[in-house]
Amino acid sequence: MAHAFIAGSDRPEKTVIRAGFMPLTDCASLVMASVLGLDDKYGIKLELARQHSWSGMRDRLLQGEIDAAHVLYGLLYGVENGIGSPPTRMAVLMNLSRNGQAITLSRALARQGVTDLGTLAAAMREGTRRYTFAHTFPTGNHALFLYYWLAAGGIDPVRDAQVVTVPPSQMAVNLAAGHMDGFCAGEPWSARAQLDGSGFTVATSQDIWRDHPGKALGATAAFVDANPHACRSLIAAVLEAGRWLDESPAHRDVAAEVLSSPAYVNADRRAIAARLHGDYDNGLGKRWIDPDPVRFHDEGEANFPYLSDAMWFMTQHRRWGLLRDDVDYSAVAARVNRVGLYREAAVLAGVPASSSLMRRSVLMDGKVWDGLEPDVYISSFPIRRTALAGA
Repeated sequence: MAHAFIAGSDRPEKTVIRAGFMPLTDCASLVMASVLGLDDKYGIKLELARQHSWSGMRDRLLQGEIDAAHVLYGLLYGVENGIGSPPTRMAVLMNLSRNGQAITLSRALARQGVTDLGTLAAAMREGTRRYTFAHTFPTGNHALFLYYWLAAGGIDPVRDAQVVTVPPSQMAVNLAAGHMDGFCAGEPWSARAQLDGSGFTVATSQDIWRDHPGKALGATAAFVDANPHACRSLIAAVLEAGRWLDESPAHRDVAAEVLSSPAYVNADRRAIAARLHGDYDNGLGKRWIDPDPVRFHDEGEANFPYLSDAMWFMTQHRRWGLLRDDVDYSAVAARVNRVGLYREAAVLAGVPASSSLMRRSVLMDGKVWDGLEPDVYISSFPIRRTALAGA
């Protein structure tokens, strides 16, 4: 059926797609689409290119050195709105995952009695130095989750802390070297810090926002506009890979083995596999099976590019002064998130697609986000760096 679909007028305009990825567990569906030959099923060939930093990923996308990427949702919207780089029209093709990131604090803090957000806030109030925390990119998911978590504990991440940017694969080694007090990053780097004894997992990203959007499959709008059939084939292949990953624990074991190789994540298989299965050890003696681990498909719910998800990242850019002016949040999201193209690919792959463009979520502080009244939502936060009209 797929081959018949791409044999006529809907044949992919470009058959070789260069796709960037970062060495993170949640690149799994993109990697497995290639490893399992699902790209070939839909008439394309993936050439995967490992990247070393999110800034490098952004630059290679914008320069056309790669066609598409496993990329931070917030990064794409930062570029779209001209934060830190000239504004460039971008496209979100699909969500690649939900959940599965983490905030890690140093074992040195644990020895001082810091074991959760409350004790961290107390230590920062009583201390004589500014604590240093790292994220992976200024407009990215990890920066915004870290800020949200700190602010929920009464800590202003801009005023009360020093925040630095570090590539994800360098987080654990920098924590071990004492260069930071904590970090927020994708797996397996929180698990790596727990395994090597340098840090402990103080919160998962699903503790902050259950079923939050993770990475996106992104590209420039120019590439998508020039190659819609190729992008549809790409989405369909990755959708099938995500479904395969969620089908059984055995499939996740296979993926952990593949990802651990030097060509992909290049990390201890144990660090990758445990949290792929939701098997958590925080490094301080607590172990649990998380009911909301990383998901790559979830009957298509983990993949649908909800406009409200995109809008949330923009509200946080505005909250922290990264986005200097108000925008039409829903209009920008509707332009960037290629919902129509996604729905076509979902039909091709036999995946259900939501009929709604918005969804409702309750975050860790009890605030409800549903995509409605974004300005009111932003002004509701007592800790923010942006003065809003009427706030």
